[in-house]
Parts: sequence; C-alpha cells; structure tokens
Amino acid sequence: MNINLNHIIDQVVKDKGIDRGVLVEALEAAVLSAANKKYRNTRDLEAHFNDEIGEVEVFEFVTVVEEVENSYQEIDLGEAQEIDPDVEVGDSLGMKMDASSFSRIAAQTAKQVIIQKVREAEREGVFNEFKDRLGELVNGIVRRYERGDLIIDLGRTEALLPHREQVPRENYRQGDRVRAYISDVRMATKGPQIILSRTHPGLLIELFKMEVPEVSEGIVEIKAVSREPGSRAKIAVFSNDPDVDPIGACVGMRGARVQNVVSELRGEKIDIINWTPDIARFACSALSPAEVTRVYVDNDEESLEMIVPDDQLSLAIGKKGQNVRLAAKLTGWKIDIMSETRAAEAELDELTGGGSNNDAAEEAEEAEDAELLSAMTAKDAITFIKTAESAEQLTTMAEGETRVTVTRALEARVEELSAVENAADENAE
Repeated sequence: MNINLNHIIDQVVKDKGIDRGVLVEALEAAVLSAANKKYRNTRDLEAHFNDEIGEVEVFEFVTVVEEVENSYQEIDLGEAQEIDPDVEVGDSLGMKMDASSFSRIAAQTAKQVIIQKVREAEREGVFNEFKDRLGELVNGIVRRYERGDLIIDLGRTEALLPHREQVPRENYRQGDRVRAYISDVRMATKGPQIILSRTHPGLLIELFKMEVPEVSEGIVEIKAVSREPGSRAKIAVFSNDPDVDPIGACVGMRGARVQNVVSELRGEKIDIINWTPDIARFACSALSPAEVTRVYVDNDEESLEMIVPDDQLSLAIGKKGQNVRLAAKLTGWKIDIMSETRAAEAELDELTGGGSNNDAAEEAEEAEDAELLSAMTAKDAITFIKTAESAEQLTTMAEGETRVTVTRALEARVEELSAVENAADENAE
C-alpha cells in the first residue's frame, strides 16, 4: 500500500464527525482481516498504522526454533539470524509483509470492514448526541409514512413519530416541517432509534420556555401540566419573584406569547392558572372557568368533593367531562363534583339519619330523630336545624376530612323552610 491514508482519514473524520482513533482502528482491523483471509488464518499476523507514512503495515510473527515443524509459525535459527543477528531460540520475530500482495477479494473484505466500522461509529455518535438531548424540541422534515408512523429527517439521522404520539386531527405531507419533543432515545439492532412526540406534556413546557423568557430563566415555574392533545390543556404556573405575574408573563402583551404556542399546537386551547400549595384553592383554580362554592378535602384518600352552583355544573364538568378530567390530572387528586341542590339534599339526608351506623343504639336514636323531624311543622324544623346539636351534625366529617365552607347550604335550607312557614301563616289568615 503506497497511498498516504492520512488525507483520507482526515477527510472522513471531518465529514462524518468520527473520532480519528476509531477510524484508524477500523483500518487496522480491515487490513488484518484481508491478510488473514488471504493466508487462511494460518499465520500470526498483526496490523499497525504508521502515521508518518500514512500506511497500515502488516507484520508476521514467527518463533525462532532449531528445527522447524510448522513453517507458517516457526523459523530456523540460521534464517532468523540473517534477519536479526541478535535473535535467539525461543524469541518471537516480527517481519513486515508486503500488503500490496493481497488479492482483490482480500481488498474488498478490507473495504467492507471499513464501511461497517464507519457505520457503527456514526451510529454511536448519533446515539451519544441525542441521548443528552432527551426532553428537547427538534425541527425536522417529514420524509414518509410507514404503517401510520412518520419518519422525520433531523439532518444527521432520521427519527420516528409513532402514530400513538401524533395528535389525531393533525395531518402531514411529505416535505412538511414539523416540531416535536424527543421523548425517548434507545439503541436498536439497526442503530439508534429516536422517538418523537407531539402529545407529550413536555412539548407544552418547552414551547413556553421558547416563548416566555421568564420561564426559561427560572423566574416563572411551570409546576404542572395536563393535556388532551389537539383539544385543550391546563398549566399551573408559579412566580419566584413577587413582582412578576406568572399568568401575565405567559400570556404576554395582548396574548401574543400564548397565541404563538396555540398556533404551534394548531389551535389547542390553553388555560393558565396560578399554582398554590393549598390543594383546595389550587383545585378551585384548576376547575376554572367554573366557580366553586365549597370544597371537601380528604387527605387520606387524596380526593376532593367540590360543590358548584347549579348553573355552573355543566361548565365545571366540561364537554364529555373534559374540564374536570384535566383538573384532576393537573392536581393529581381525585375530584368529584356536585351541584348545590344535590349537596343540600345530601346534607338533609345526613341530618335526618340517612347515613348508616354500625352501632344499633345509635341507629335507633337516628331513626327516632328522623321520624320526629318528618312530623315537625316548618317553624319547628327551622328551630331544630338552628340548634347546636344539628349544626354539629352538619359540620362533622369523617376522620382526615376538612370542610372548607358549610354555611351556604344551611342558610339555603333555612330560607326554604322559612318560605314554607310564611306561606302557611298567610293561608291561616
């Protein structure tokens, strides 16, 4: 081999971004493979790259003996001393071989080994690059569809946007540009596999980091995100600076910042709410735009019972339960919603002994109270509800629960019974 390989190696390193040492090692392995193939692995060979002359040199090693039994791996002492006068029996003698004597087939083998090594180095380089970019946004060009999955060209490599990670109403054609979130990077048998997503909540966070400087600088934190891709999303934000309004920062002047995010998500509606460690207040904000009048918090079960005005019930639940579902995902707690009318009925059932009790004596006493209440006049019922005993019954909850507001349902019931009493007095007159 009389070709200086240094220029070729430098060019490949520059074009492919491969470490020089890896390429030199690949060349040595390729030439050694070619030599072994020519001599059918009968000789002890080694290949070394000579950086000064830019050539891969092949050396054959033989053992110096007095009487040769294996001519491929042994050499006579007299013949060895002609090469190196200081050699002795038992020494290993290395002799440089003429690499140009390799056959065309052997050279082709060397070429295939080099190609394979370069390909493996490229794959390793791509994997090492993208494994550190997990959770970032990337821009790519749609190349083709494969069984519903999109193949995205990222420049150095191709990525996969699976069907399950695509927004249902988004359609792409070949050549379209797409921005997606790197959700996974793994090494497969055919090389690194980069999985993209358009449905991951992290996509929303990264888009706000791009559009809102306060988020990228850490002044405003996005504490929680819940999405139903293509339809609606909720994000909870918190400001580390009391002088910065987190919602205003995310919305921007005349809504410019949030509108850019909505445009990238192709019309997905975004609700931005304030985050607070108080779960009751946080849940009330998460349920917006609906108004909440009462919240029952069960810390043990991590569940919330939220009471809303009758005319707000459908708004709180949302279309096909979307609003309450997103609120539950945002808070991480189970949420049950009840109208004020239904809550008042539940309160009255509890007051009249509708609940169950394992103690037989208490059951009998509650049944007696219920029978007494049903026979009361409106005036007597009002008096009964206002007693300290009944108030205690209304405000007592199971262990681990807290009632935030209880007065509204009680007042509503008193007003209802007062109206009955007034009507009865007018009829009597």
